[in-house]
Amino acid sequence: MDIDDILREVDPTENAIPDETRDLQMLTRAWVAERSAPELLSWPTDGLFERVNERIKSQIERIEEMTGDMDPKTNFALIVLQTELERFKFLVRSYLRARVAKIDRHPLHYLSSASLRARLSPTELAYATRHQALLHNHYLSSFLGSFPPNLQNLNDTSGNITMIDAPDLEGAVFLRLLRDAIVEGRGTDADGRMDGKAGDIMILRWSDAKPLVDEAKAELV
Repeated sequence: MDIDDILREVDPTENAIPDETRDLQMLTRAWVAERSAPELLSWPTDGLFERVNERIKSQIERIEEMTGDMDPKTNFALIVLQTELERFKFLVRSYLRARVAKIDRHPLHYLSSASLRARLSPTELAYATRHQALLHNHYLSSFLGSFPPNLQNLNDTSGNITMIDAPDLEGAVFLRLLRDAIVEGRGTDADGRMDGKAGDIMILRWSDAKPLVDEAKAELV
């Protein structure tokens, strides 16, 4: 029995494109995009993380069943399963940490409107709400309590000046075009426009790149 036979026993759908592979690709792309974008991206609503979490649970159960089997072939299959499991776990942890870090930096920003709150998962929304409440109470007990009541709000926008700290949407990002598209970018001296081809990699301000990403014409790299 060669290595290909062993791998086929571990994953009988190896010759096709299994759902697990597609989920891994989607998770990897979501992870790369979240780490690259200066602001919080929308939480996947297609059930990706539910499927990934279910797969992680089933893989853990399968590994526990196989642990202790001294058959060399089974031991090698166990190594393959453990490696795959750790890959999924790393991507999930890193993805969630990137999102939590953004929420920690700008909790009030992501709670300030319905459209921004819609980007958060229910768990993230509860976390951001609790985080902001604790932060506000800390500020009140530290110094805000000594201010007049009309100066104690952290979300004051009077005088066309907002106190809500927001992400820098002018930060630079790298993106790859997924299909031919018109690419427009704002420069310091002049704006630019070019005919982009599928596969082109370029650097743009996030505010210019976001429409391309939202329309699935490009992805962050």
